[in-house]
Amino acid sequence: MPLPPLVPLGPPLTPAQLERGSRHLLLAELGVDGQRRLRNARVLVVGAGGLGAPVLQYLAAAGVGTIGIVDDDTVDVSNLQRQVIHGTADVGRPKVDSARDAVAALDPEIRVIVHRTRLTSENVDQVLRDYDVVVDGTDNFPTRYLVNDACVRLGLPEVWGSVLRFDAQTTVFWGRAGVQLRDLFPTPPAPDEVPSCAEAGVLGALCGQIGSVMATEVVKLVTGTGETLLGRVLVVDALRGRWTEVPLAARPTEAPPHEEPATMSDVPVITAPELIQRLAARAAGTDDFLLIDVREPAEYAEASIPGAVLVPLGSVFDGTALADLPRDVEIVVQCQVGGRSLTAARILQGAGFEASNLEGGILAWMAAR
Repeated sequence: MPLPPLVPLGPPLTPAQLERGSRHLLLAELGVDGQRRLRNARVLVVGAGGLGAPVLQYLAAAGVGTIGIVDDDTVDVSNLQRQVIHGTADVGRPKVDSARDAVAALDPEIRVIVHRTRLTSENVDQVLRDYDVVVDGTDNFPTRYLVNDACVRLGLPEVWGSVLRFDAQTTVFWGRAGVQLRDLFPTPPAPDEVPSCAEAGVLGALCGQIGSVMATEVVKLVTGTGETLLGRVLVVDALRGRWTEVPLAARPTEAPPHEEPATMSDVPVITAPELIQRLAARAAGTDDFLLIDVREPAEYAEASIPGAVLVPLGSVFDGTALADLPRDVEIVVQCQVGGRSLTAARILQGAGFEASNLEGGILAWMAAR
Protein backbone atom coordinates (compact mmCIF):
# COMPACT_ATOMS: atom_id res chain seq x y z
CA MET A 1 0.00 0.00 0.00
CA PRO A 2 1.17 3.59 -0.61
CA LEU A 3 2.79 5.22 2.41
CA PRO A 4 2.03 8.78 3.54
CA PRO A 5 4.67 11.41 2.72
CA LEU A 6 7.65 11.08 5.02
CA VAL A 7 8.63 14.76 4.88
CA PRO A 8 6.33 17.77 5.46
CA LEU A 9 5.98 20.53 2.90
CA GLY A 10 8.89 22.91 2.73
CA PRO A 11 8.83 26.61 1.85
CA PRO A 12 7.35 27.72 -1.48
CA LEU A 13 9.66 27.05 -4.39
CA THR A 14 11.67 29.92 -5.81
CA PRO A 15 11.39 30.73 -9.53
CA ALA A 16 14.78 29.08 -10.09
CA GLN A 17 13.66 25.92 -8.26
CA LEU A 18 10.41 25.85 -10.25
CA GLU A 19 12.37 25.99 -13.47
CA ARG A 20 14.93 23.41 -12.37
CA GLY A 21 12.27 20.94 -11.22
CA SER A 22 9.81 21.63 -14.04
CA ARG A 23 9.73 18.03 -15.28
CA HIS A 24 8.82 16.81 -11.81
CA LEU A 25 6.10 19.42 -11.56
CA LEU A 26 4.46 17.96 -14.66
CA LEU A 27 3.98 14.65 -12.85
CA ALA A 28 0.60 14.66 -11.14
CA GLU A 29 1.88 12.23 -8.50
CA LEU A 30 4.68 14.65 -7.54
CA GLY A 31 3.76 18.16 -8.59
CA VAL A 32 4.68 21.27 -6.63
CA ASP A 33 3.96 19.68 -3.26
CA GLY A 34 6.23 16.73 -3.99
CA GLN A 35 9.04 19.03 -5.04
CA ARG A 36 8.60 21.11 -1.88
CA ARG A 37 8.90 17.93 0.19
CA LEU A 38 12.09 16.97 -1.67
CA ARG A 39 13.57 20.42 -1.01
CA ASN A 40 12.69 19.96 2.67
CA ALA A 41 14.13 16.43 2.91
CA ARG A 42 17.31 15.33 4.70
CA VAL A 43 18.81 12.19 3.19
CA LEU A 44 21.97 10.43 4.36
CA VAL A 45 23.91 8.32 1.87
CA VAL A 46 26.31 5.90 3.53
CA GLY A 47 29.08 5.14 1.06
CA ALA A 48 30.11 7.26 -1.92
CA GLY A 49 31.07 4.24 -4.00
CA GLY A 50 29.45 2.17 -6.72
CA LEU A 51 25.89 2.46 -5.39
CA GLY A 52 26.26 5.75 -3.54
CA ALA A 53 27.54 7.53 -6.66
CA PRO A 54 24.38 7.24 -8.81
CA VAL A 55 22.17 7.69 -5.73
CA LEU A 56 23.89 10.97 -4.91
CA GLN A 57 23.67 12.17 -8.51
CA TYR A 58 19.96 11.50 -8.85
CA LEU A 59 19.06 12.79 -5.40
CA ALA A 60 20.91 16.02 -6.18
CA ALA A 61 19.26 16.27 -9.58
CA ALA A 62 15.87 15.62 -7.94
CA GLY A 63 16.39 18.60 -5.67
CA VAL A 64 16.75 16.95 -2.26
CA GLY A 65 17.48 19.89 0.01
CA THR A 66 20.00 18.36 2.42
CA ILE A 67 22.26 15.43 1.54
CA GLY A 68 24.67 13.83 3.99
CA ILE A 69 27.59 11.73 2.73
CA VAL A 70 29.44 9.20 4.90
CA ASP A 71 32.73 7.73 3.66
CA ASP A 72 36.27 7.53 4.99
CA ASP A 73 37.95 6.34 1.79
CA THR A 74 39.86 8.13 -0.97
CA VAL A 75 39.30 7.89 -4.71
CA ASP A 76 41.34 5.23 -6.49
CA VAL A 77 41.73 4.75 -10.25
CA SER A 78 40.03 1.35 -9.98
CA ASN A 79 36.92 3.09 -8.54
CA LEU A 80 36.23 5.03 -11.72
CA GLN A 81 34.85 1.98 -13.56
CA ARG A 82 31.63 2.24 -11.52
CA GLN A 83 31.82 5.15 -9.06
CA VAL A 84 30.74 7.69 -11.64
CA ILE A 85 30.45 10.67 -9.31
CA HIS A 86 34.27 10.82 -9.22
CA GLY A 87 36.63 11.69 -12.06
CA THR A 88 40.26 11.11 -12.95
CA ALA A 89 41.21 14.44 -11.42
CA ASP A 90 39.73 13.27 -8.10
CA VAL A 91 42.12 10.32 -7.67
CA GLY A 92 43.68 10.59 -4.22
CA ARG A 93 41.00 12.94 -2.87
CA PRO A 94 38.62 11.97 -0.07
CA LYS A 95 35.47 10.54 -1.66
CA VAL A 96 33.26 12.77 0.46
CA ASP A 97 34.97 15.87 -0.94
CA SER A 98 34.77 14.70 -4.52
CA ALA A 99 31.11 13.74 -4.10
CA ARG A 100 30.31 17.05 -2.40
CA ASP A 101 31.76 18.98 -5.32
CA ALA A 102 29.82 16.87 -7.82
CA VAL A 103 26.55 17.53 -5.97
CA ALA A 104 27.31 21.24 -5.83
CA ALA A 105 28.01 21.23 -9.56
CA LEU A 106 24.54 19.77 -10.15
CA ASP A 107 22.71 22.11 -7.79
CA PRO A 108 24.63 24.66 -5.71
CA GLU A 109 21.56 25.30 -3.54
CA ILE A 110 21.73 21.82 -1.99
CA ARG A 111 23.19 21.68 1.50
CA VAL A 112 25.82 18.92 1.64
CA ILE A 113 26.96 17.58 5.01
CA VAL A 114 30.22 15.65 4.89
CA HIS A 115 30.95 12.87 7.37
CA ARG A 116 34.48 11.72 6.65
CA THR A 117 34.46 8.94 9.18
CA ARG A 118 34.00 5.20 9.56
CA LEU A 119 30.74 4.39 11.29
CA THR A 120 31.07 2.51 14.57
CA SER A 121 28.72 1.51 17.35
CA GLU A 122 29.86 4.65 19.20
CA ASN A 123 29.02 7.22 16.50
CA VAL A 124 26.39 5.65 14.24
CA ASP A 125 23.32 6.90 16.12
CA GLN A 126 24.71 10.42 16.36
CA VAL A 127 25.40 10.56 12.61
CA LEU A 128 22.07 9.06 11.50
CA ARG A 129 19.60 10.67 13.89
CA ASP A 130 19.26 14.04 12.11
CA TYR A 131 18.10 12.58 8.77
CA ASP A 132 14.72 11.53 7.37
CA VAL A 133 15.94 8.63 5.22
CA VAL A 134 19.14 6.59 5.20
CA VAL A 135 20.54 5.04 2.02
CA ASP A 136 22.97 2.15 2.53
CA GLY A 137 25.35 1.92 -0.40
CA THR A 138 28.15 0.18 1.51
CA ASP A 139 29.98 -2.92 0.35
CA ASN A 140 30.56 -4.85 3.58
CA PHE A 141 28.22 -6.71 5.90
CA PRO A 142 29.47 -5.36 9.26
CA THR A 143 28.59 -1.81 8.23
CA ARG A 144 25.28 -2.93 6.70
CA TYR A 145 24.17 -4.52 9.95
CA LEU A 146 25.51 -1.58 11.97
CA VAL A 147 23.51 0.90 9.87
CA ASN A 148 20.34 -1.18 9.82
CA ASP A 149 20.38 -1.82 13.56
CA ALA A 150 20.76 1.93 14.11
CA CYS A 151 17.87 2.67 11.72
CA VAL A 152 15.69 0.22 13.65
CA ARG A 153 16.58 1.90 16.94
CA LEU A 154 15.95 5.38 15.53
CA GLY A 155 12.80 4.47 13.59
CA LEU A 156 14.32 5.55 10.26
CA PRO A 157 13.45 4.04 6.86
CA GLU A 158 16.45 2.63 5.03
CA VAL A 159 16.90 2.11 1.30
CA TRP A 160 19.31 -0.81 0.89
CA GLY A 161 21.17 -2.28 -2.06
CA SER A 162 23.89 -4.80 -2.80
CA VAL A 163 25.83 -5.55 -5.99
CA LEU A 164 28.44 -8.24 -6.73
CA ARG A 165 29.56 -9.60 -10.09
CA PHE A 166 26.39 -9.62 -12.23
CA ASP A 167 23.89 -9.98 -9.36
CA ALA A 168 22.14 -7.32 -7.30
CA GLN A 169 19.40 -6.87 -4.73
CA THR A 170 17.60 -3.82 -3.42
CA THR A 171 14.75 -3.19 -1.00
CA VAL A 172 13.44 -0.83 1.67
CA PHE A 173 13.76 -1.67 5.37
CA TRP A 174 11.79 0.07 8.09
CA GLY A 175 11.74 -1.17 11.66
CA ARG A 176 8.47 0.71 12.20
CA ALA A 177 6.87 -1.67 9.69
CA GLY A 178 8.69 -4.64 11.20
CA VAL A 179 10.93 -5.35 8.18
CA GLN A 180 14.68 -5.08 8.55
CA LEU A 181 17.96 -6.50 7.26
CA ARG A 182 17.86 -9.39 9.72
CA ASP A 183 14.64 -10.60 8.10
CA LEU A 184 16.57 -10.99 4.85
CA PHE A 185 19.85 -12.22 6.36
CA PRO A 186 19.18 -13.36 9.96
CA THR A 187 22.85 -13.55 10.92
CA PRO A 188 25.89 -11.77 9.48
CA PRO A 189 28.31 -13.83 7.40
CA ALA A 190 31.87 -14.38 8.48
CA PRO A 191 34.33 -11.69 7.33
CA ASP A 192 35.89 -13.95 4.66
CA GLU A 193 32.67 -15.62 3.53
CA VAL A 194 31.49 -13.13 0.92
CA PRO A 195 34.06 -11.87 -1.60
CA SER A 196 34.39 -8.15 -2.15
CA CYS A 197 34.17 -6.38 -5.49
CA ALA A 198 37.96 -6.19 -5.44
CA GLU A 199 38.09 -9.99 -5.20
CA ALA A 200 35.16 -11.05 -7.38
CA GLY A 201 34.54 -8.08 -9.68
CA VAL A 202 31.37 -6.15 -10.44
CA LEU A 203 29.64 -4.93 -13.58
CA GLY A 204 29.88 -1.15 -13.37
CA ALA A 205 26.66 -0.40 -15.24
CA LEU A 206 24.72 -2.62 -12.82
CA CYS A 207 25.66 -0.22 -10.01
CA GLY A 208 23.98 2.53 -12.01
CA GLN A 209 20.84 0.46 -12.51
CA ILE A 210 20.45 -0.38 -8.83
CA GLY A 211 21.51 3.06 -7.64
CA SER A 212 18.82 4.62 -9.82
CA VAL A 213 16.21 2.30 -8.31
CA MET A 214 17.40 3.23 -4.83
CA ALA A 215 17.16 6.95 -5.59
CA THR A 216 13.62 6.37 -6.89
CA GLU A 217 12.69 4.66 -3.62
CA VAL A 218 13.94 7.68 -1.68
CA VAL A 219 11.81 10.03 -3.79
CA LYS A 220 8.76 7.81 -3.23
CA LEU A 221 9.31 7.68 0.53
CA VAL A 222 9.83 11.42 0.86
CA THR A 223 6.82 12.39 -1.24
CA GLY A 224 4.42 9.51 -0.50
CA THR A 225 4.30 8.64 -4.21
CA GLY A 226 3.45 5.15 -5.45
CA GLU A 227 4.36 1.92 -3.66
CA THR A 228 7.82 1.41 -2.21
CA LEU A 229 9.83 -1.82 -2.10
CA LEU A 230 9.02 -2.20 1.60
CA GLY A 231 8.27 -5.90 2.08
CA ARG A 232 9.65 -6.79 -1.35
CA VAL A 233 13.17 -7.52 -2.57
CA LEU A 234 14.11 -6.76 -6.15
CA VAL A 235 16.64 -9.36 -7.34
CA VAL A 236 18.52 -8.58 -10.54
CA ASP A 237 20.48 -11.03 -12.68
CA ALA A 238 22.18 -8.73 -15.16
CA LEU A 239 23.87 -11.59 -17.00
CA ARG A 240 20.48 -13.04 -17.91
CA GLY A 241 18.66 -9.71 -18.10
CA ARG A 242 16.08 -10.78 -15.51
CA TRP A 243 14.45 -8.78 -12.70
CA THR A 244 12.66 -10.84 -10.07
CA GLU A 245 10.59 -9.68 -7.13
CA VAL A 246 10.35 -11.78 -3.99
CA PRO A 247 8.34 -11.03 -0.83
CA LEU A 248 10.05 -10.25 2.46
CA ALA A 249 8.16 -10.67 5.72
CA ALA A 250 9.24 -9.82 9.24
CA ARG A 251 10.42 -12.70 11.36
CA PRO A 252 11.05 -12.83 15.11
CA THR A 253 14.56 -11.55 15.65
CA GLU A 254 16.45 -9.75 18.35
CA ALA A 255 19.04 -7.42 16.92
CA PRO A 256 21.80 -6.32 19.28
CA PRO A 257 20.81 -2.79 20.35
CA HIS A 258 24.27 -1.27 20.36
CA GLU A 259 26.87 -3.81 19.37
CA GLU A 260 29.03 -4.54 16.38
CA PRO A 261 27.52 -7.35 14.31
CA ALA A 262 28.43 -10.87 15.28
CA THR A 263 29.67 -13.38 12.72
CA MET A 264 28.33 -16.76 11.73
CA SER A 265 30.07 -19.90 10.59
CA ASP A 266 31.26 -19.91 7.00
CA VAL A 267 28.99 -21.18 4.26
CA PRO A 268 31.05 -24.09 2.89
CA VAL A 269 32.13 -23.72 -0.71
CA ILE A 270 32.15 -26.53 -3.25
CA THR A 271 34.08 -26.08 -6.48
CA ALA A 272 32.79 -27.32 -9.81
CA PRO A 273 35.35 -30.18 -10.08
CA GLU A 274 34.41 -31.27 -6.54
CA LEU A 275 30.73 -31.29 -7.46
CA ILE A 276 31.43 -33.44 -10.51
CA GLN A 277 33.22 -35.96 -8.29
CA ARG A 278 30.48 -35.88 -5.68
CA LEU A 279 27.73 -36.36 -8.26
CA ALA A 280 29.56 -39.45 -9.50
CA ALA A 281 29.93 -40.67 -5.92
CA ARG A 282 26.24 -40.06 -5.26
CA ALA A 283 25.32 -42.05 -8.34
CA ALA A 284 27.52 -44.88 -7.02
CA GLY A 285 25.82 -44.72 -3.62
CA THR A 286 28.87 -43.50 -1.70
CA ASP A 287 27.74 -39.91 -1.14
CA ASP A 288 24.43 -38.37 -0.19
CA PHE A 289 23.38 -34.76 -0.68
CA LEU A 290 20.67 -32.71 -2.36
CA LEU A 291 21.60 -30.32 -5.17
CA ILE A 292 19.12 -27.46 -5.57
CA ASP A 293 19.03 -24.86 -8.35
CA VAL A 294 17.72 -21.48 -7.12
CA ARG A 295 17.43 -19.87 -10.55
CA GLU A 296 14.15 -19.13 -12.31
CA PRO A 297 12.21 -21.89 -14.15
CA ALA A 298 13.06 -20.43 -17.58
CA GLU A 299 16.77 -20.55 -16.77
CA TYR A 300 16.46 -24.09 -15.47
CA ALA A 301 14.66 -25.15 -18.66
CA GLU A 302 17.46 -23.78 -20.83
CA ALA A 303 20.25 -25.62 -19.00
CA SER A 304 20.58 -27.48 -15.72
CA ILE A 305 22.94 -29.76 -13.89
CA PRO A 306 21.65 -33.36 -14.03
CA GLY A 307 20.07 -34.26 -10.74
CA ALA A 308 19.54 -30.65 -9.62
CA VAL A 309 16.13 -29.88 -8.12
CA LEU A 310 14.57 -26.52 -9.03
CA VAL A 311 13.88 -24.39 -5.93
CA PRO A 312 13.55 -20.74 -7.08
CA LEU A 313 15.19 -18.17 -4.85
CA GLY A 314 11.86 -16.50 -4.13
CA SER A 315 10.57 -19.63 -2.43
CA VAL A 316 13.66 -19.66 -0.21
CA PHE A 317 13.21 -15.98 0.65
CA ASP A 318 9.58 -16.35 1.66
CA GLY A 319 10.13 -19.71 3.39
CA THR A 320 7.66 -21.74 1.32
CA ALA A 321 10.36 -24.12 0.11
CA LEU A 322 11.84 -24.90 3.51
CA ALA A 323 9.20 -27.44 4.57
CA ASP A 324 10.05 -29.70 1.62
CA LEU A 325 13.82 -29.62 2.07
CA PRO A 326 15.57 -32.39 4.02
CA ARG A 327 17.34 -31.61 7.26
CA ASP A 328 19.24 -34.89 7.47
CA VAL A 329 21.49 -34.41 4.42
CA GLU A 330 23.68 -31.64 3.09
CA ILE A 331 22.07 -29.25 0.61
CA VAL A 332 24.33 -27.94 -2.16
CA VAL A 333 22.95 -24.71 -3.59
CA GLN A 334 23.60 -23.64 -7.17
CA CYS A 335 22.64 -20.73 -9.44
CA GLN A 336 24.11 -19.16 -12.57
CA VAL A 337 27.35 -17.69 -11.24
CA GLY A 338 27.21 -18.24 -7.46
CA GLY A 339 25.71 -15.01 -6.10
CA ARG A 340 22.08 -15.97 -5.66
CA SER A 341 23.04 -19.40 -4.38
CA LEU A 342 25.24 -17.84 -1.69
CA THR A 343 22.26 -15.79 -0.54
CA ALA A 344 20.05 -18.90 -0.47
CA ALA A 345 22.68 -20.96 1.35
CA ARG A 346 22.99 -18.28 4.00
CA ILE A 347 19.23 -18.23 4.54
CA LEU A 348 19.16 -22.03 4.76
CA GLN A 349 21.97 -21.99 7.30
CA GLY A 350 20.07 -19.46 9.37
CA ALA A 351 17.07 -21.80 9.29
CA GLY A 352 19.10 -24.72 10.60
CA PHE A 353 19.93 -26.55 7.37
CA GLU A 354 23.35 -27.86 6.39
CA ALA A 355 24.00 -25.85 3.23
CA SER A 356 26.93 -25.41 0.85
CA ASN A 357 27.42 -23.10 -2.12
CA LEU A 358 28.61 -24.09 -5.60
CA GLU A 359 31.35 -21.62 -6.43
CA GLY A 360 30.85 -20.08 -9.86
CA GLY A 361 27.46 -21.72 -10.38
CA ILE A 362 26.39 -23.67 -13.42
CA LEU A 363 28.80 -21.73 -15.63
CA ALA A 364 31.74 -23.04 -13.62
CA TRP A 365 30.26 -26.55 -13.76
CA MET A 366 29.96 -26.34 -17.55
CA ALA A 367 33.56 -25.15 -17.87
CA ALA A 368 34.85 -27.90 -15.56
CA ARG A 369 32.83 -30.57 -17.31
